[in-house]
Amino acid sequence: MPLTDTLSDIEAPRGVSDPVSGLKRIILLKPRGFCAGVVRAIDVVRISLDLYGAPIYVRKEIVHNRHVVDELRQAGAIFVEELSEVPEGGRVIFSAHGVAPEVRTAAIERRLQVIDATCPLVTKVHLEAVKFAKQGYKIILIGHRDHDEVIGTLGEAPESTILVSDVEDVNRLEITNPERMAYLTQTTLSLDETKDIVTRLLERFPKIVGPKTQDICYATENRQLAVKAVAPLCQALLVVGSQNSSNSRRLVEVCEKAGVPAYLLDDCGEVQPSMLENVNVVAVTAGASAPEHLVQELIDHLRARGFAHLEEAEIKEEDVRFTLPADLESFTPRLHTIA
Repeated sequence: MPLTDTLSDIEAPRGVSDPVSGLKRIILLKPRGFCAGVVRAIDVVRISLDLYGAPIYVRKEIVHNRHVVDELRQAGAIFVEELSEVPEGGRVIFSAHGVAPEVRTAAIERRLQVIDATCPLVTKVHLEAVKFAKQGYKIILIGHRDHDEVIGTLGEAPESTILVSDVEDVNRLEITNPERMAYLTQTTLSLDETKDIVTRLLERFPKIVGPKTQDICYATENRQLAVKAVAPLCQALLVVGSQNSSNSRRLVEVCEKAGVPAYLLDDCGEVQPSMLENVNVVAVTAGASAPEHLVQELIDHLRARGFAHLEEAEIKEEDVRFTLPADLESFTPRLHTIA
């Protein structure tokens, strides 16, 4: 589906009744929480610990969620920022956000045993970057500077790639050969803002080409569409997710753009009374790396504060599954326990 068409028709939420005056209620969005790439990444760490035992090193946060990282750390995973912190010959897992080729080279030089948990949808973007660079295109990468995923994608073709984060960045572009341009995007961006950036790129560079299918992942899209559909029905949105989670932050932005206050919470302990002041209908969702048990704890917290009625608003069913990395495929995966 082309990016420019993704927001043209938002399906009405199923399961939500007409508003009842004075009734404090919760609208629980679906889909929410873990995407297939996050489930796969967590399973990779847990299966590796079961199979090889500790220590298992993980470069960067396996997914951007504090609770997930803390629970995996307690299970025996050791999180490091750089490969230099991994003993030579040690076993290391690459996070779901992917890495640049120079990281893979460094792993070989240190004789590290690598297990790659990169999300297949991120790998897709990396392969597109390599393809466009080999074909002589100047690549415009739409994304957030310093995000782990963007750093990895930029590393695939650094001399051929320019990063833009907003329309103003596009306006400042100076391209020597506008006949040979392509764009790619980070997988966890705002659909609306990315659409505006792509529209401006097409206005300035009519010959620019994009990926055959959009790079923004299905889970990011579905969770944003759910927020857009439910925003007119609620007075506040609580998003379970960590501050460094790009897709979680985008959910807050989408809701605020619709005129409804939204708050990003690591867990129910961060709920402030002011967030629920004069609110009778509160919507709840979770970013793609947030565990479901945190959502349920938030629901319990809200119920204890008078939000007794719960309705689930289902926008779209999700049934995406990703296979494990080849070196773990022969082992039966243990269901992720951070649910």
